[in-house]
Amino acid sequence: MVSTTTTPPDAGTPLEVLRTVFGYDSFRGQQAEVVDTVVGGGDALVLMPTGAGKSLCYQVPALVRPGTGVVISPLIALMQDQVDALAALGVRAAFLNSSQRLDERRDVEAAYLAGELDLLYLAPERLNVPDTVRLLERGRIALFAIDEAHCVSAWGHDFRPDYLTLAMLGHRWPDVPRIALTATATEATAAEIVTRLELQDATQFVASFDRPNIEYRIVGKDSPRQQLLTLLRTEHAGDAGIVYCLSRKSVDETAVFLNREGITALPYHAGLDGAVRARNQARFLREPGLVMVATIAFGMGIDKPDVRFVAHLDLPKSVEGYYQETGRAGRDGQPATAWLAYGLADVVSQRKMIDSSDGDAAHRRRLAAHLDAMLALCETVECRRVQLLAYFGQQAEPCGNCDTCTSPPQTWDGTVPAQKLLSAVWRLADRRQRYGAGHVVDILLGNTTPRVTQLGHTDLTVFGIGTELDANEWRGVVRQLLAQQLLSVADGYGTLTLTEASGAVLRGERTVALRREAPKAAGTRTRKKSSAAGAVPLDATGEELFERLRGWRSATAKEAGVPPYVVFHDATLRQVALVAPTALDQLAAISGIGAGKLEKWGPALLEVVGG
Repeated sequence: MVSTTTTPPDAGTPLEVLRTVFGYDSFRGQQAEVVDTVVGGGDALVLMPTGAGKSLCYQVPALVRPGTGVVISPLIALMQDQVDALAALGVRAAFLNSSQRLDERRDVEAAYLAGELDLLYLAPERLNVPDTVRLLERGRIALFAIDEAHCVSAWGHDFRPDYLTLAMLGHRWPDVPRIALTATATEATAAEIVTRLELQDATQFVASFDRPNIEYRIVGKDSPRQQLLTLLRTEHAGDAGIVYCLSRKSVDETAVFLNREGITALPYHAGLDGAVRARNQARFLREPGLVMVATIAFGMGIDKPDVRFVAHLDLPKSVEGYYQETGRAGRDGQPATAWLAYGLADVVSQRKMIDSSDGDAAHRRRLAAHLDAMLALCETVECRRVQLLAYFGQQAEPCGNCDTCTSPPQTWDGTVPAQKLLSAVWRLADRRQRYGAGHVVDILLGNTTPRVTQLGHTDLTVFGIGTELDANEWRGVVRQLLAQQLLSVADGYGTLTLTEASGAVLRGERTVALRREAPKAAGTRTRKKSSAAGAVPLDATGEELFERLRGWRSATAKEAGVPPYVVFHDATLRQVALVAPTALDQLAAISGIGAGKLEKWGPALLEVVGG
């Protein structure tokens, strides 16, 4: 597929390109510095959160510099949408990937060699094909953009072996600037990106990873699908969102559950036929109010701006993965929810997966470090945003927009319960026996279950010494001791064992602070309105016009076969509804309406306003 215009966008200064092509009056944050660096021929490493405008950091230089900007993207399924979005702006763009017919690939190759492309998207795997490298060498390249650069890192959560070959770009094309971009990188990950891509001389741009419009909430698991249903019905009825599950089976069952409850939900995981995955993804991007239920195979690079919630029904494996996945909510800057249901079984399951994972001991230690950081985020009594940003090496003040800020949890001295539980595990180990949390809790509560009786565990000195807590509270103690590394899962069966740090607690040398959830407030939260904060305020007449504009946009997008946000974002339509322009020059002054969109859709937009 090749997107062409009758005349290519006129090259000019970066600011002229930004205004004429993209319809924005000024750059945001560090964008201008990044653009100037790349336009000047320098390499750059860009760490910016989702929604901060990373794409402009390479799209603008590609239009300013002579030649074609080559974008390395891991997402074949999204390349068509990326090209469609650029076509709407009047930018000449194309992609080369395995989904194309031979004649389509030849058309793209011919356009590239003729200098008729501003941007060319490739999957990293294509650069392992000698014909692709030879093709690139025959044309003129403006820059290389390596998107989702964290995929190069073994510390990252989306490691892609094909990214390891991308260092060759600097060897084959030493005079072509390279820009590597990601929304997710700790200091260790950033250092590995620099090393593996050989970007030691690149200028590094690190923006704040804060997404203040996202409300982070982590709740204890208690019938998680019902909890999810309550969230959707009370706060996000009719909203688009993503629900992440750890297994394919859970994805399928959750999608069936939501559809049965009247919420249109689509499954997405690697076990589905490729055509089904592509169709479901296309529907999610193009139709309003759909819920995508997915494994982590879905979502990287998703540009849909109006995702109002991201929910996790299972514990993510790492803070990086959690941040990347929750970052797909609220790209338009409007209020969004990041909701996670988390329980003891998640911890046990993740520990078992680490113990049985492929790789050497160092690899398993990395996985364990990722999980420990994720558990610390779940169990913190401090602001979740402060904890999240600290993981990425950034400081923040309490946000007032996460559950620990709005309903601060209490802490209590759990030293004695911790000693009782650790003592039970130690006494079982003294008998050369190991058991899971359920059996240990039964011993502490003095439950004479057939298993406890048959094994003779009623004779243990710890039998029945823990009746001050109920079973759920004891499971919470186990979960938090695992998070604090005072307890460990020993094997694939989820049995508990002591750690090196356990002894200090048993000897009374270390106190243990535990988290007690704040009592739930009566009633339910009211549904968040996507226009509640940061949006252009409209009166009743303006809101009516805004809805008419959205209706026109849906019909236009359907006719063009593109997602609605490719036509115009909500923020642009709200500004149109506020100004109520009557002429094209008034329309051109509105942010987000560049020359290409003005020519293509401006007259029709004015008709809707005048109607």
